[in-house]
Amino acid sequence: MSSYIDIKFLNLLSSRLQKFKRKSENLFNFRCPHCGDSQKSSTKARGFVYRKKNDMFFKCHNCGVGQSLGNFIKFMDPLLHKEYVFERFKDGKDVTVKSELDFTPSKVLKKKTRYDKALSQLLPFHQLVKTHSAKKFVYDRLIPKEHWDKFFFCPKFYEFSNEIIPGKFPSLEYDHPRVIIPFYDRSGSFFAYQGRAFGKEQPKYITIKFDDTKQKIYGLDRIDLNKPVMITEGPIDSLFLDNAIALAGSDADGGINIQHQQCTMIYDNEPRNEHIVSRMIKAVDKNFNLVVWPKTLEHKDINDMIISGKSATQVQSLIYNNTHSGLTALQHINNWKRI
Repeated sequence: MSSYIDIKFLNLLSSRLQKFKRKSENLFNFRCPHCGDSQKSSTKARGFVYRKKNDMFFKCHNCGVGQSLGNFIKFMDPLLHKEYVFERFKDGKDVTVKSELDFTPSKVLKKKTRYDKALSQLLPFHQLVKTHSAKKFVYDRLIPKEHWDKFFFCPKFYEFSNEIIPGKFPSLEYDHPRVIIPFYDRSGSFFAYQGRAFGKEQPKYITIKFDDTKQKIYGLDRIDLNKPVMITEGPIDSLFLDNAIALAGSDADGGINIQHQQCTMIYDNEPRNEHIVSRMIKAVDKNFNLVVWPKTLEHKDINDMIISGKSATQVQSLIYNNTHSGLTALQHINNWKRI
C-alpha cells in the first residue's frame, strides 16, 4: 500500500517537475528542482526518484543531492508533505513514517569534556540584564532572539582560553571580556569558538580551534545537507539566512562532505579587497555558486544590510537574484571588482 501512496504523491507533484517522465514501474526522471539542472541545456534531466527495497528516494546526478521521497516532497511542498505523512501513517505498515516525523536526530549522550565544562561556566545571554554592554552588542546587531542561546558572555577571555588550551595566552595583563560564539560539529561536539570584542579591543574577532582534525566552520550542527546551503564569511551573517554556515577563515571547500553545486558562497561586499576577489575566483573554479553583489549596494555585509533596515527576506531575495556560477560568475566578478 505504501508503494501506491509514494507514487500517488509523486504524481501530484509531477506538474511542477520539468521534463517529468516515468521510465519504469519504480523509476521516475525530471529536471532537478534543487539546482535547476543544466543551465546550458534545457533538455537535460538528471533528477531521479527510484525504489530501494521498500522505500523511494530522490537523487540528482548533477548537484549530488540525495534524500528520501518524503523529504523531497517536504522540500517541494510542506503542506503536501503533511498529507503524505498522514496517509503513510494511516497505512499502518509504514516503517519509515517515524523518520519523517522526527525533526531532530537523536544524539548519543556523551561524557562532558573539560571544554564543555569551561563553556558551561559562562553566562548565556538570556541571563544577562538588558543594560549589560555585551547584551547591547546583540541588540545593536539586530540578531534574532531565537539565536541568543548561541552566545555567551565571557568576563575574562584570556583566562577562559587558557582553561581550554593551557598556556594559550602566557600573559593575562590585557585580559578583557568578549562575546563567545561556540562552534559545534555535525554530532554536536564543541570544537572551536570565536571571541568577539564589544569594546575597542583589537582584533575584533579571535577564533580558536582546539580540535585540529576539524575545519573552522560555524553552524554544522544546524544545517540540513539535503537542502541548498548558504556559506557566509562570519557566523553572525549566517544567522540571518536559511540553512547557512560560516567559514570563519576556512578554505572554500571547508572539508565537509557536501556537493559544491549545492552551495552558494557569499563573501563580503569589498570589491577593492584583493584577498576576497581571489577567494571568489577560487570558489568559482571549485564549482560553487557565487553571490556577486550589485555595484549599487553600499553595505559591507549581510548584518550591515539588516541594520540599515532590510529584512532577512529582502536580503535572501538579493542573494538569489545575484547568484551566478561558471563563466557567468567570472564575468560578474570582473565587472564588480575595483582592483
